[in-house]
Amino acid sequence: MASTPVEVKKATPAPVPDVWRSFRSEMDRAFDRLSTSFGVPLLRRMFDLDPAARFESSFTFPSPAIDVSEDERAYKIAAELPGLEAKDLDVSIVGDTLVIKGEKQQEKEQKDKSYHVTERAYGSFQRAFALPDGVARDKIAADLSKGVLTLILPKTAEAQKPTKKIEIKAST
Repeated sequence: MASTPVEVKKATPAPVPDVWRSFRSEMDRAFDRLSTSFGVPLLRRMFDLDPAARFESSFTFPSPAIDVSEDERAYKIAAELPGLEAKDLDVSIVGDTLVIKGEKQQEKEQKDKSYHVTERAYGSFQRAFALPDGVARDKIAADLSKGVLTLILPKTAEAQKPTKKIEIKAST
């Protein structure tokens, strides 16, 4: 009996599904279906460029929670950024996109007689929003207070004009 060596290849393990992203995606779809059934426009969709990328971040720093609202004069974006300072953030407009970037560096040190522990955590995030028509780009304001970044995107005078209702006449 001849003995011939046989090459054994190891199989690549299957990727582990991201359960939370899948759950969030399903919830977004459910709310989108509910909203559109009542004729409510999807304000979230107007601003998000890539909803799937909003949870992408490096290291363990999560993407900030974002609230988007609108009134007759402006859009408002509020981002929860606890522990960050203005120097850690960059807000800019690139083409028709509003980009919020941030980086957090955290260091914790504990000393005692018998031990010395130093922990460091670094992380960054980026969120991008498509600017809707009618935003006065030169008047956008940003304020960081108590860990919340608030962006006010004022509407142009044209965008603030009231809606005109058009009467429908029935023909007989």
